[in-house]
Amino acid sequence: MKSIHLIAGARPNFMKVAPLWHALNKETWCKPVLVHTGQHYDAMMSDVFFSDLGLPAPDFHLGVGSGSHAQQTAAVMTAYEELCRQTAPDNVVVVGDVNSTMACAIAAKKLHLQVSHLEAGLRSFDRTMPEEINRLLTDAISDLLWTPSPDADENLAREGIPASRIDRVGNIMIDSLVMMQGAIEKAEIAKRLGLEKKNYGVVTLHRPINVDTVDALDAALSAIIEVSSSLPLVFPMHPRTKARVEEFGLTKKLQQAATVKVCSPLGYVDFMSLLSDCALVITDSGGIQEETCYLGIPCITVRESTERPVTVASGSNRLAQMTDLTNLAPQVVSAWKSGHAGRTIPDRWDGKTADRIVASLKRALS
Repeated sequence: MKSIHLIAGARPNFMKVAPLWHALNKETWCKPVLVHTGQHYDAMMSDVFFSDLGLPAPDFHLGVGSGSHAQQTAAVMTAYEELCRQTAPDNVVVVGDVNSTMACAIAAKKLHLQVSHLEAGLRSFDRTMPEEINRLLTDAISDLLWTPSPDADENLAREGIPASRIDRVGNIMIDSLVMMQGAIEKAEIAKRLGLEKKNYGVVTLHRPINVDTVDALDAALSAIIEVSSSLPLVFPMHPRTKARVEEFGLTKKLQQAATVKVCSPLGYVDFMSLLSDCALVITDSGGIQEETCYLGIPCITVRESTERPVTVASGSNRLAQMTDLTNLAPQVVSAWKSGHAGRTIPDRWDGKTADRIVASLKRALS
């Protein structure tokens, strides 16, 4: 029986690993082995996602914790190398673009193990983003590259990746959404928070460029507060952002904004319930751009670039220039009023990506 390591390090990974774990677990020719690196270790950023998504406790937990990019990457590489020496898998599946993805891919390849990258080929073309470096390096050394969209195929081809290594399987994030749709609809988190369906917006901010300096974070919060005068906002605050708000003395500024409801991070089901019932999203996340695209919810991405241009092409997503957030409120109002008009769901974003990956893996390991 083939052993397949599924690497999950941080919150964005868990939603991508879950459908694939469930699909592989039904097979008789392989055994999925869940490896949690511990890059995200906070209960609301980790444990609740395993519970929500029906994942078992990890087979292995590397417990690397936080640190600088170099410290965290080195810790994951060291711990995962030791695990692979003890129990070498037939294939290592890394997902997305977090530090754990790159670190495990490098450790595995130096041991001559087969590596597959799920969500390959995405490019922002902004190498100041740590995630862009992780994507480039992981794709360069992976044996099998599973892409979510045609633009990803084109990026890999332009970088010299042979077509034989590229397999467009679709968007695994949508599999989680489809898989958990019933629970999401039952959660009614908006009602529990006292919000009127389709009459509020959701905010998520966590990227260093938006929250790690007082000027950037203060400007972002000012823009959000201005937007909330037109549309009440809910702000599930990432631990990183919360720490910076407190460090920079901006807590009172948010507390005085009656139309911005700040709450703790939410589990997958509750957050997707909140997202599904909202009117609009303001975010700097990658995955949320995809989920809003599928749900037909207007999304304003507070970044200079996106590695998911297919969401912009589909009509659901707009980029807001971080250098001029004074224009955020007009953009939000425009996107809100535009509603669902003219939006399309990209090809193979259909909830069947995990099945296509299982078939691809079986071919590669046969």
